[in-house]
Formats: sequence, C-alpha cells, structure tokens
Amino acid sequence: MANSYSQIYLQAVFAVKYRAAVLDKSWRSQVQAVIGNLINETGCKTIIVNGVEDHMHCFLGLKPVVAVSDLMKVIKAKSSKYINDHSLTKERFEWQPGYGIFSYRQQDIDQIYNYVKNQEAHHQKHSFKDEYLELLKEFEVACDEQYLFDVLI
Repeated sequence: MANSYSQIYLQAVFAVKYRAAVLDKSWRSQVQAVIGNLINETGCKTIIVNGVEDHMHCFLGLKPVVAVSDLMKVIKAKSSKYINDHSLTKERFEWQPGYGIFSYRQQDIDQIYNYVKNQEAHHQKHSFKDEYLELLKEFEVACDEQYLFDVLI
C-alpha cells in the first residue's frame, strides 16, 4: 500500500527439543546461515543469527506483510529439514514447539546485535532457561514455567 511505512525489529528465540545440546560448533554456523537465508527469502531482513548448543537467536527486521507465526514455521521446519537431510545429528533433529518473540526500537539495534553475537560468552555464565525467563520477565510476558519447555523424562 502506498505511503505505508514501518520498521519492526524482532528477536526470535527458540530451543532444540528437550533443550538437547546437539547444535555442534563444527556445523552450527552452516545452520545459522541457512536460517538467515530463510528469513531473507520471506522478504524480511536478517540482522544476525547466532546461538549455542541448545538454542538459537535471530535478530531481524520484519516485513509487515509477513506474519510472525508464518516466519517461525518456515525457519524451524526448513532448518530442521536441512539438519536432518545433511545428517548433522545422530538422531532425528527437532526444534521444541514454540518460540519467544521480542520487539526492539531503532536505538536498541547495536545492543541487541552484540547480545546475540556474544551468545557463547553469555552462556558461560547463564543457562538458556535463566536467559529465557529473564527475557519473559523483562518484556512482562506472563507464563507458567511448567509449560515452557518439553522435558525428556
């Protein structure tokens, strides 16, 4: 639509099923590149994709005609397929159902970029669960912790 303007910055956070630490450092950057390309293919703009063994962060500019749920469905389904098609894990790979989406202002770009970029250092001090709960609290997202994560019993 003519004369429609937007700038929507989002951070998506999603975990490996059962929070398994299977995203090996030797091939993780390949998967991050795949995820970045998937974001760009939707018309959105990848700013940075990074993560550690058990989860990923995507910082992106959202195109207003793209539904967040559709974007996440594409990212998670096609990156899982990539991991499985290339036999990157010993067992069948799956992302955990659900994700977190957090929005930011233009002034936050550098800070969030650096936060996502430095995930390995960050997670030497903080677990994914603690990080995720902190994000939910910071953004005042009500949740029931018992339903946040699939746990392998």
